[in-house]
Amino acid sequence: MLTLPILTDLRSCALTQALQHKIDHKTKPLGSLGRLEALALQLGEILDTDSPVLKDPQLVVFAGDHGLVRRGVSAYPSDVSWQMVENFLAGGAAVSVFSRANQIALTVVDCGVKHDFLAGLPAGAERPGLRVCKVPGAEQGTADSSEQAAMTLPQCQQALQHGVNLVKTLPGNALLLGEMGIGNTSAASLLLARLADLDIELCTGAGTGLDADAVQRKTAILREVLARHPQAKAPLDALAALGGFEIATMVGAVLQAAQERRVIVVDGFIASSAVLVAHALQPLVLQRCVFAHRSGERGHEFMLQYLGVQALLDLGLRLGEGSGAALAWPLLQAACAMLREMASFESAGVSEKTIETDLAV
Repeated sequence: MLTLPILTDLRSCALTQALQHKIDHKTKPLGSLGRLEALALQLGEILDTDSPVLKDPQLVVFAGDHGLVRRGVSAYPSDVSWQMVENFLAGGAAVSVFSRANQIALTVVDCGVKHDFLAGLPAGAERPGLRVCKVPGAEQGTADSSEQAAMTLPQCQQALQHGVNLVKTLPGNALLLGEMGIGNTSAASLLLARLADLDIELCTGAGTGLDADAVQRKTAILREVLARHPQAKAPLDALAALGGFEIATMVGAVLQAAQERRVIVVDGFIASSAVLVAHALQPLVLQRCVFAHRSGERGHEFMLQYLGVQALLDLGLRLGEGSGAALAWPLLQAACAMLREMASFESAGVSEKTIETDLAV
């Protein structure tokens, strides 16, 4: 049974006041760096210092397959899941490119992909950049949630524990969330509808590229799934009935990263659905989360509104993989550098009155 972390409130301490004072007295007009100032404050709070340094960032792509895909909720077949994992491992995917560009370590986790990535290798062999964390007995991914629960509760709890254990092995103080799994926008839409008590139509989008008619059919199928699991209202019950192994493993990773006071960089719709569940279990998780971008997937806007958060970027991205998290990473580095290195009025010998006069002119 997963033990939930006991988290402290990062915004009720003297450090917050010290950070805000330091930001306000940098050589700039008050508030002139806009949301970068709020980001710097948050990063200082998470890392418990007024001179934060981001070390060894780890971007983890959680991958899994979904039995619901057989109902036609995706424009692509399930085989694309394992093919894309191979693309990640070969370094050819968007997130591979963006991670290399920003010197972010990339790990892919097989949480339940219908494929054996170690086939033909000697027993005990490993592949660089790959972790296999399948739940025994669920090697083919989730069940079809329109017929039964996607996972049993014990399976869901084991996937959560896999996420916890994974983070414990990772270096650094920042975890960037990515995912891969054909059909997982459906799982994220279902979790949003159930946990935020929204109509499924508001939560459902085109996913991998469905046309308008196909989105309507997808919505009808998801409405059917919700009707089949009316009792699945508590966070873990909803996750088990409606979610995916990659989402469940991500939830465990988020909880552990929050406990370790790592900076958690959240990608798009599916990654945010894992945070949605983690938040329902432990609300203070959100203080450790930086939301990288607002996805072009329809439900993401409603998810961000429900959580009461604002994303850093709005580029119309809807690729997933952790691509948006990698793209947002330089903003986090800049925010930390501003806190550490930007001069104060006192250290630079600049009068605050001079700045105010220049602005007035």
